[in-house]
Amino acid sequence: MKQQMTDGEWRHMYEMSHDKNLYSNLINSLFPSIYGNEEVKRGILLMLFGGVSKTTVEGTSLRGDINCCIVGDPSTAKSQFLKQVSQFSPRAVYTSGKASSAASLTAAVVRDEETSDFVIEAGALMLADNGVCCIDEFDKMDERDRVAIHEAMEQQTISIAKAGVRATLNARTSILAAANPLGGRYDRAKSLQQNIDLGAPIMSRFDSFFILVDECNEVTDYAVTRKIVDLHSNIEENIEKVYTKQEVLQYISFARKFKPVINTEAGELLVRHYSHLRLRDTTTTGKSTWRITVRQLESMIRLAEAMARMEISDEVQPKHVREAYRLLNKSIIRVEQPDIHFDEENGMEAEDEALSETTPANGSEDPAPPKKKLVLNFEEYKTLSNMIVVHMRREEARSEEENLEGVHRSDLIEWYLNRIADQIESEDELIEKKELIEKVIDRLIYHEYVIIPISKVGFKGSKKKQDEEEEEGEEDPLLVVHPNYIID
Repeated sequence: MKQQMTDGEWRHMYEMSHDKNLYSNLINSLFPSIYGNEEVKRGILLMLFGGVSKTTVEGTSLRGDINCCIVGDPSTAKSQFLKQVSQFSPRAVYTSGKASSAASLTAAVVRDEETSDFVIEAGALMLADNGVCCIDEFDKMDERDRVAIHEAMEQQTISIAKAGVRATLNARTSILAAANPLGGRYDRAKSLQQNIDLGAPIMSRFDSFFILVDECNEVTDYAVTRKIVDLHSNIEENIEKVYTKQEVLQYISFARKFKPVINTEAGELLVRHYSHLRLRDTTTTGKSTWRITVRQLESMIRLAEAMARMEISDEVQPKHVREAYRLLNKSIIRVEQPDIHFDEENGMEAEDEALSETTPANGSEDPAPPKKKLVLNFEEYKTLSNMIVVHMRREEARSEEENLEGVHRSDLIEWYLNRIADQIESEDELIEKKELIEKVIDRLIYHEYVIIPISKVGFKGSKKKQDEEEEEGEEDPLLVVHPNYIID
């Protein structure tokens, strides 16, 4: 490689590879006009580096190209990402899913006008061989046209058997797709599959999904507005880019010549992370994104190899695996976090109670107003549960030092109500907050097993007194945090 480069180019590649902030400098140089969305930029950058293609002993090819899909609300710069990648990469093809058919994406057999023979006409995936195929409006594609690219996305070949022509063509390309959710807005209460209405087979072929949600945030809105106004005022010329696009392209071409090998420590870490994902997939209740399969393990391997390539490393190290796991975890595992409906967890009892409250006893009295549903969005629930765990661990440490008994359920409820006392304005609101914290504690005990209740056993004294103390212990048990629980 050194013989094919000048001394100046070789020295520049060496300096770039030793840049401590190479990761962030590369994404800022590639996407200077797009504000935020750092995880999407990282995923696209690793897609450009790509993993290592391999061939097994049996001759089966394992792809190294990384496929990414960006799903999000309108006006979140999805098409801008695709346009910039198509303009940057030398072998990139940009196409729209709505205007593309199966033949225009893969290949078509047409009759030559001069010889009257049947010939193969290359589609977008064939033209983007060893490059990137950017497909916009991926959700607008017809289902039959979408099925045609299944083979190209995993096996990276296109098989044709039409008009007496039989051929297997190469389509060694990374696919960068952009899709809008159903209804125009991403619904956090639904799974990713319900939001974009894609089949499980094609979803599993994407290595990573990135969700862009257009949320109202004063700080973010001001920064985005400032960025757009600067772009329209031609002030973007003053943006400091560490590297030019030509330097980034040269560095990516240089790094793709390396073929890093997974070392022993990285291999063990990959196994542990995949086992954790599988275990969490089987124990997670509610709506999940999709089943974690070996394709997600291969995605983690490809992302780790891309990280190693970016750092010009001959080995895939544990730090590369950790970044790959973090990116995969960020993109596909924690996509949707549905609201916590505490009333649904009570089952039929809640329904019977609600029915009895809304149905008059004699028919003469007016029905009572329906009980307000206890709903907490996931972020609020996670914040509250983390606050409870931190407080309990602090109290447990204090109890050990001062030889105290510990934290009871009633103590935890009283602590929370005292903490938010200035926010409560009425008795009804106090009752509602008390019921909410009780539901959160019960969920942490009986659903997530984060908190362990400890009941008193072996009481001395009379049988009557023992029964009274046991009943009191069941109503107000001593609570401890599970020793293996780690706050997210």
